Amino acid sequence: MREAWEYLRPVLPDDHSRQMTAPMVLEARIKAGFQPAKVLDFGCGNGRSIDLFAGLSPTAEWTGVDIENSPEVASRVRNDGCFVTYDGDHLPFPDKNFDLVYSYQVLEHVRRPEPILQEIARVLKPEGLFIGQTSQFEPYHSYSLWNFTVYGFKKIMEEAGFHLLELRPGIDGFTLMRRTYENRPSYLNKYFGRESPVNQEIELIEEAKSVQQRNFRKLWFCGQFVWVAALSL
Repeated sequence: MREAWEYLRPVLPDDHSRQMTAPMVLEARIKAGFQPAKVLDFGCGNGRSIDLFAGLSPTAEWTGVDIENSPEVASRVRNDGCFVTYDGDHLPFPDKNFDLVYSYQVLEHVRRPEPILQEIARVLKPEGLFIGQTSQFEPYHSYSLWNFTVYGFKKIMEEAGFHLLELRPGIDGFTLMRRTYENRPSYLNKYFGRESPVNQEIELIEEAKSVQQRNFRKLWFCGQFVWVAALSL
């Protein structure tokens, strides 16, 4: 545990330890002055992030990329975005093309995540950001292939050419597993947008500890986590 703490401490936020989602983190970055002109939604699915960016960064040029066949792509009915299909391995974009790559609960579905992370690094501008969310303790869903530990995720991100700026906890893994076990009852959906039960317990029990320590504890047991990354210098 000690080595994990030391390895992750540089990316543990010290401003707050609230449970977060990628849209919430993206909104905070934009409010702080980040204004992406060109956005790539990696794993865009049905294109729902078009509405997110229309509200947060309406002047941004939005492009969505996904594989040809998935349940999310099959559910797509909108045509108000630039949708691109890729082969699962190579992104069909020039080097240094996007100010922001956004990815919401996608990497756990990617067959070869490490080469794809290198591809994302290739198409990101030197001053750009990579913001997203993926699974750590989440049962199978929609052809998912993997779960990432936060420790392992930092490793493969660094090897792909990224420098992690922050990791933030999402819904706790116990609640996420219970949701699947109970066949996704609606009463548990509220915990995607507010502190889930185990995260509430951590806040209460570890109130005297530092914000970084509370973030570390939540990340250790989270079902999903959020990251912000830049390219390594």
